[in-house]
Amino acid sequence: MSVQAYKQASTRAENPRDVEYRLFGEVTRALMAAAAAPATDLAVKIDALDWNRRMWSALAADCAQPHNALPPALRAQIISLSVWVGRHSSAVMRGGESFDPLININRMMMQGLGARANAA
Repeated sequence: MSVQAYKQASTRAENPRDVEYRLFGEVTRALMAAAAAPATDLAVKIDALDWNRRMWSALAADCAQPHNALPPALRAQIISLSVWVGRHSSAVMRGGESFDPLININRMMMQGLGARANAA
């Protein structure tokens, strides 16, 4: 079985929460690698920050949809976090902030997704 066929089969078998958890894990690992990369390796830093920002933007866009089943307060919190992630990412790129808060927020989201999956 080819790698592409395996990826398609695993994606079909995963529920949305599992997909979100896996995506957060992949993005968080990229942020951790970027944080550990030399200061001169801007491509790694920019790619990780951009991927994280795009993920959070997609979450915010989904939370803004009227058909989203999450409670309104949780949707608002996710949208607010997305705005913060964008601002903090810009500050990291300017060299004034650390990757750590971005990594920590992603880990907290993973904990929440994991806890909700176990409760289901």
